[in-house]
This record gives sequence, structure tokens and C-alpha cells, in this order.
Amino acid sequence: MENKLDYNHTIRLNNTDISNKNPLTVIAGPCAIESKDHCIFMAKSLKAISDEMGFNLIFKSSYDKANRTSVNGKRGMGIEASLDIFDTIKKLTNLPILTDVHEAYQCELIKDYVDIIQIPAFLARQTDLITTAANTNKIINIKKSQFMSPWDVKYSVEKVLSRGNRNVLLTERGVSFGYNNLVVDFRSLEIMRKMNIPVVFDATHSVQLPGGGSGKSTGQREFVETLCTAAVSTGIACLFAEVHDNPKNAISDSDNQLDLEDFKSLILKLLKFDELAKKI
Repeated sequence: MENKLDYNHTIRLNNTDISNKNPLTVIAGPCAIESKDHCIFMAKSLKAISDEMGFNLIFKSSYDKANRTSVNGKRGMGIEASLDIFDTIKKLTNLPILTDVHEAYQCELIKDYVDIIQIPAFLARQTDLITTAANTNKIINIKKSQFMSPWDVKYSVEKVLSRGNRNVLLTERGVSFGYNNLVVDFRSLEIMRKMNIPVVFDATHSVQLPGGGSGKSTGQREFVETLCTAAVSTGIACLFAEVHDNPKNAISDSDNQLDLEDFKSLILKLLKFDELAKKI
């Protein structure tokens, strides 16, 4: 089966080209918006690192973590309260912003405040959500579902293309395997790259243990460096990492978010691997 799609294999965002051949773009930020002050602090801190090290940065945070293991799980500040936060971050940092949507009506509300609309992994086959997001003409980042093969994700991409939107990213975040576990099949990165699509590797969700701890997900942060080093070495467009200045007190994904202090040294290493991979 021919997997190549009628698609922009290089995406232009601000003054940056995003593709599997261009220098690595980093998507980073706290899992959830916990407060306006914290979100702004994280955006400024990450921008300072990106300016110092010279890599392209997209700021990420979620206004609603709708997929919680337990009804008691904290979800974030909600879309209405977060619009002003995104607007302020844009004005203060000029960073492009990515956030996820969970229902089709949210696409219209968020489109003027972000640059990339993300389709969460569990919703990557939801036709109405994907096509409504595509209608905004924003870049669409589809997270490949934990239950989806890499070759089947092309049908989700085609839903975006059907609306005349050619700006799509595809994110690998692991596949369900056994109980409370995810495993990354690195063949997936190669298969999705051959579709002419910029590929993103989600380093922190890939070490998540879904529902692994008494009504919440846990994770294995100690494996983040190993997995993202392997992914970057294959030649990908973007690395996705959730970063927090105090992960153990984060309202979600506290066990797999990267500590802000560790982020800089990890990215320094990964940029070297990326440069080498794209010279070969």
C-alpha cells in the first residue's frame, strides 16, 4: 500500500521550517495550566533556555486535562480562563503555542490564541473533532492513539487533508502493552516519516504508566533520556516534552514530567544527536 500523502512535508511556523530534515524543534511546557503566574513563568523560563541554546521552541500547556483516570483528578483552569493566559504569553514571549482540544466547539474558541491545535491520542479517530480543527487552518498535531498502528494513522491525516488543510504533525507516544504500560515501537517513527509527514516524539507521555497508581497515572521519568535520545537519533522533526519547575507537585503527570533544571542539559545532548542524524 502506498502511504505517501498529498501533504506539506515542511511546515512554516513564524520564521521556522519544521520537517524531518530541518533542525529539531522542541515542544515543551507544563502538562496543565495550573495558574496564570506559573504558566507565564514556565514560558519565560523555557524561552530563555531556547534563546541561549539556539533551538526552535513551541510552548505547550493544556487548559483541560479531560482524560483523567479518576473523577477526582485535577483538570486545569478551563478554556475560558486560559485564553487570556495564552494571549499574555504570546505578547510577552512571541512564542508559538500548542494546546489540545477535546470537543469540536473548542476549536473556534481557541483558534485565535494558539498556533497548533493538538488532537489527543484517545480522540485521534474522532472525525468531527479532527475536521473541525482542520477548518481553522491551524497546524494540526495528531497524537497517534495508544491502540493505533502507525500505518492506520494515515486515515486520521486524511481527515485533515479533506478540509484543504495541509499542515499536519504526527506524534508518537507509545502503544498500550499489557496492564498499565506503554511501549514505544521505534519502527513507527520510520513508517510515519515515509508518509512525508513531520514526526514528533512525545518523550514524557511515552514513559507514562496509565492508571498505574490508585486512581491516577504514574510514570518512569528515568527512561525519558534513553527514549528521546533514540528517537532524535532517527531524524525527527520535533521533540515533545512536558516540563515543570516542581514536577512532584504538578497537578497531572507528576511522575513523568521533566524537571526544568534537567531540561537544559538533556536538550544540549539531544541537539548534538539531531545534528549528527541529519548530516548522514
